[in-house]
Amino acid sequence: MARQRLRPRMPRGPGEWAAAGIVVLAAVTLLARTAAAAFVVAVRAWPVLVVLAAAGLFYALWRARRSARARRVRAESLLRLRITLARIDAMNDQDFEHALSDLLVRDGWTARRVGQQGDQAADVIGEHHRRGRIVLQAKHTRVGGKVGSHVMYQVKGTAGPVHRADLAVVVTNGSFTRDAKTWGERHQIHWIDRDRLRTWAEHGNPLHDLLRLPDRPARRTTRLRARRTRGHRVNTGL
Repeated sequence: MARQRLRPRMPRGPGEWAAAGIVVLAAVTLLARTAAAAFVVAVRAWPVLVVLAAAGLFYALWRARRSARARRVRAESLLRLRITLARIDAMNDQDFEHALSDLLVRDGWTARRVGQQGDQAADVIGEHHRRGRIVLQAKHTRVGGKVGSHVMYQVKGTAGPVHRADLAVVVTNGSFTRDAKTWGERHQIHWIDRDRLRTWAEHGNPLHDLLRLPDRPARRTTRLRARRTRGHRVNTGL
């Protein structure tokens, strides 16, 4: 048997309205007395409250300073980051993705690891104020393993339409088939094989030098917005 839901209803008749008024008045009185009592306690205990507030502020400042110092130390360590191929070969897939993200940060990108199930051919996404957005697809494999053309197809199909990337790169600690390299170069999908990875990760060469990435012009939407703004100023005489 279904349970009936209880719904509030409006008072009926003078008696019910009077009872409802008494309940509301009692609730308001109780709240007022509670607020007054809390105010009295606060006035009497203000030195304790000041000490607690100062302690809380000191703790917050300490945490903020500690976090800033940790970020600075990490940034300084990333500037000197070198990862040998032996270390990379010993990594699992997730560690490899984190390593690629750190290498991007070292080279001046803001980067984050996004790889997970259903990542649509993007394991790391980076942003650069002069080079736009980059998508890295990581393929960690055994030494001697090869990445085929199908990976290039997947990255090409999602890098721009899904992730709005200006650059797409497939990175492996193995190698690529000849067809994969040819297809990638024809369709602007960059690739980093074992030799290039050594140059990037172990020798410390920046990614933009390794792949000869040009500075990109402003995005089309930004240029259109600038044109509209200039047109508006001309029309309004500004």
